[in-house]
Amino acid sequence: MGRFSVVVVGGGVSGLAAAWELSGGAEGPNESTPRVEIVEASERFGGSLATTSFAGRTIDLGADGFLARRPEAVTLVGELGLRDQLEAINASGASLWARGALHDLPGGLVLGVPTDLREILRFKGVTWRARLAARRDVHFPKRLRLDNDATIGEIVRTKLGDELSSRLIEPMIGGIQAGRIDELSARSVFPALLDAAKRGGSLMKALRTAGPVNPGPRADGGSSGPTFYTLTSGVGSLPGELARQLRERGVVLRRSVAVTALRRTPAGSYPWEVDTLNTTTPANAVILATPAPVAAALLGSLDPAINRLSQIESASAAMVTFALARKEITLTPSGTGILVPLQTSWAGDGSMMITAVTLLDRKWPHLEREDDVVLRAHVGRSDDTRWMEMSDEALTKRVGEELAVLLPLFGAPSETLVQRWPRGLPQYRLGHEELVNEARTASAKVAVALAGNAYDGVGVPASIGSGRGAALQVLDAARTSTGDCRPHR
Repeated sequence: MGRFSVVVVGGGVSGLAAAWELSGGAEGPNESTPRVEIVEASERFGGSLATTSFAGRTIDLGADGFLARRPEAVTLVGELGLRDQLEAINASGASLWARGALHDLPGGLVLGVPTDLREILRFKGVTWRARLAARRDVHFPKRLRLDNDATIGEIVRTKLGDELSSRLIEPMIGGIQAGRIDELSARSVFPALLDAAKRGGSLMKALRTAGPVNPGPRADGGSSGPTFYTLTSGVGSLPGELARQLRERGVVLRRSVAVTALRRTPAGSYPWEVDTLNTTTPANAVILATPAPVAAALLGSLDPAINRLSQIESASAAMVTFALARKEITLTPSGTGILVPLQTSWAGDGSMMITAVTLLDRKWPHLEREDDVVLRAHVGRSDDTRWMEMSDEALTKRVGEELAVLLPLFGAPSETLVQRWPRGLPQYRLGHEELVNEARTASAKVAVALAGNAYDGVGVPASIGSGRGAALQVLDAARTSTGDCRPHR
C-alpha cells in the first residue's frame, strides 16, 4: 500500500488547522505522517480571516480577536512560534444605546444575560418594568418546561421578559451569531443557559454559579488571565503563517482550484478520488472544511443525513471602518464599543442599521495612535439585509449618519473601508446538534470528516478546534484500521 493520503477540501482556518494536525501538530512530521493536500476554491487561504493596510495600520477584515478562555487558538499560536505576538485586550466594558442615550453596560452579564439584580436595578437603560422582571426572576421565578432544547429567546423571554431580552441579550448573543435569539438553539449556541434553565428556579442565580461561559458548543478553558487576545500582526495573519509552515512540512496547498466531485473507487488502495477541473487526487480519507451546503453538494448523494447539511443557512454581515482625527470625534469615556438593539429608531429612514461599534484602537494597544482614532461599525443580521442593496458609498454615508447620533461628535473621516462577508455566519437553529451529529456519523462511515464554523462554533478557537478534531478523527480511524498512521499531539 502507498503512503496514506488525506485531502482537505477548504483552506479556511479550519482546513489549515486540520492539515497542521495531520502533519504532526506541535511535534511535526515523522515517518508515519500522511501525505496531505489542501484544495481551496478561492484565490487565498484563510476564509474570513484576512488583514489589510488602513490609516497607517494593519487591521483585520474579519475577526479582530479571539477568546482567551478557549485554548485552541492560543495553543496553535504557541505551536507556530507566534506567542510573542499575542496581545491582550486593552480595555473592558461597553456601552448600550437605549432610550436615546448611551449607558454603561451593567456588571454581571453572561453573554448579555444579567446575573446580578443590584446591577439591573441601577441600570438606567431599561424601564422599571424590566427591573421588575429581573426582581421577579430572583424572588418569584417563572416555571419553564424544557425538553432537549429550546431557543435562547424562549428561555430568556419567559424568565426575564421581553425588554431585557431585546435590550441586553439580543444585541450581545445576536451580534456574535448575526442571528436572532428567537431562532438560535440554546443547546448549540449557549448550553450553559439551557443547563441553568433546566435547574429551575431563578435563571439569574443559576447562571451566576455556572462559572466561565464561552459562546458556542462546550469547550474546556481556564478562567484566569485576559478575556480576549489578538495578534499584533492581525488575526488575519494566522492563516498565512500556517500556510507557510505547512509548505515547509511538505503539505500540498492548492488555491484557486475548486473540487468538482468526490468519487468512491470500487477497488484499489485508495477508496476516494478527489476531482478538480484538471486533476484527480487519490485519498484514503477526506476532510470537508467547506460551508455546510458545499459539503452536502459534494457528498449528500451518499446519505440523506449528509444531504441535510444543505439546511444549515448562513447570515451575511458587513463592517464599515473609519479613521478620524481625534479632534473630530468624541468617544465614550470608557469601554471598547457600543451595542445597538435591533429596531432602534432614529431620525432617518427605518430603524438603525448599526448593530455594534468597535473602538479598535482602544481595544488593541498596537493600533493606538496619538493623532487619530479607528473605529468599526457592524451591520447585518439574518433578517436584516438592507445593506446588501447599497453601494459602498451609500452604506458608508448611512452608517456615518447613524454614528453621528450615537456619538456626541462624529466629524469627517480621513479614511473609510467597507468589508462585506456574504453568508459568513452559519445559523445554529433548533435541531442543529442532531443534524450535525447524524451527518458526522454517516460521513465517518465512508472515511470523511466534517470541519468548520457550521459545526462546532463560529469563533476562531472553535474553528481551529473543529479542524484539528476532524484530523484526529481521520488519524485515529487510520491507526485502528491499518496501523500505518498514528495521531500526533
